[in-house]
Amino acid sequence: MDKLSLKNPLFATYVIAATLMILKVVGMSWLTVVRMLQVNGGFRSPEDLRKTPLNPSPDSKQLERNEAVDRIRRIQLNDLENVPFFLVAGFLYILTEPSLIAARLLLYGYVLSRLAHFAAYFTAQTHDVRATLWTIGSLILIYLTCWPLLVALGV
Repeated sequence: MDKLSLKNPLFATYVIAATLMILKVVGMSWLTVVRMLQVNGGFRSPEDLRKTPLNPSPDSKQLERNEAVDRIRRIQLNDLENVPFFLVAGFLYILTEPSLIAARLLLYGYVLSRLAHFAAYFTAQTHDVRATLWTIGSLILIYLTCWPLLVALGV
């Protein structure tokens, strides 16, 4: 069976996990826009104050920092600092042909850790909670990265 076929359960597992993470990261952009519209603020650029159908009453206060919008941006930045590495490491990992159960535990475990991290950050949980959830994902990512390296080195 071809390693990069959706008929291969290892590759299908990766595709599902990777797709969920990509959709989550892209969804953060949409969530940012929704928050900006909800609070009518948190805009970043001076041109955002031009009168348009979506902003019929521009106000300079719309350029002021808004915690609700900034929180979403911080979550997205955290995703952008982590998820791209998962996409590469997860792909390299499945090329080593690990057991299906190990791949599912690690790849889906990473996805769950990122979703839980999002929920904790979104609901303003303590740093300890967020850090614990981030650490789980980070340890999975380190494993996903080191395993292919060890296999490639023949260790």
